[in-house]
Amino acid sequence: MRKLLRLALFFLLLSLLDARAATFEKGFVTTAEGIQLFYEKGGTGARTVIIPGRLFLLEDFRWLAERYTVIAYDMRNRGRSSFVQDGSRLTFEADLEDLEAVRRHFGVSRASLMGYSYLGKIVALYAMQHPERVERVIQFGPVPLRFGTTYAPRFVASDDARDPEQRARLRKLREDGFHLAQPQDYCEEEWKVSRQGLVGDPSRVSVLRGSKCDMPNEWPTNLVRHMHHHFFGSGQKHEVPRERVAAMSTPVLTIHGTRDRNAPYGAGREWSFLLPQGRLLTLEGGAHQAFAEFPDVVMPAVREFLDGRWPVGAVKVSEDPRTP
Repeated sequence: MRKLLRLALFFLLLSLLDARAATFEKGFVTTAEGIQLFYEKGGTGARTVIIPGRLFLLEDFRWLAERYTVIAYDMRNRGRSSFVQDGSRLTFEADLEDLEAVRRHFGVSRASLMGYSYLGKIVALYAMQHPERVERVIQFGPVPLRFGTTYAPRFVASDDARDPEQRARLRKLREDGFHLAQPQDYCEEEWKVSRQGLVGDPSRVSVLRGSKCDMPNEWPTNLVRHMHHHFFGSGQKHEVPRERVAAMSTPVLTIHGTRDRNAPYGAGREWSFLLPQGRLLTLEGGAHQAFAEFPDVVMPAVREFLDGRWPVGAVKVSEDPRTP
């Protein structure tokens, strides 16, 4: 009963903070290439938190604007940012340049960074390149330093949580050309299926925010092209030297669920194992959007870390999670 009461009070506090910090200005940062990055900026705190991947994280972390200045933006060719016709401009290196462009645009001298999924890798890379500009880094379910890394089986979730009948229905819709004729409607149908894998227990999909299907960049018909260039063409070829990670002095909090099917839990352990100032907060049973599954653990941990302290439960990984 006491635990339930604590949770109820915590969520009430978050809702009140969210309401008070709800006013965010919106606009675009134009890069040197002329690409427009959509952003939302809120809060007036002396310290700044920059969040690449606005479309993934901002709705869960707007409450940070009660204490910090929060700048969240969409990556190029994603969310509400510019569609990029030239696929060669969709790279991890371009993501790093865009993060720097956002920092310069707002005149931020130092900031803490939060990155989800592959952006967990991007924010760490940025901190390695510009240590003087980064206070702290938070990674949510980060991808590996090198794609294709083999981790011990206990650190990899290989099950497919998506309903087989619903997956078959999606295949039929594609065979019928529905994804091309009605791309937004098809996006909604695909979200109903894909979201099942983003939580440890598929019956709890209601904890997730809604789809991103109001943004054409997020329609599967466009995402397939984006992934071809950005993820398969650039991301999977990108490797971070382990000695470079081991030399990084910025404090990094890695938050990772043990049932993450998109980025293996072993990747989070590897980052923490190598980072001198890295700690891992493990969410047992959590999947790729574990921050939405376990807000009662994640939100206080984020606040504690940004305030300069390691949260309870964050530990230094002492063993290499890779298989021999």
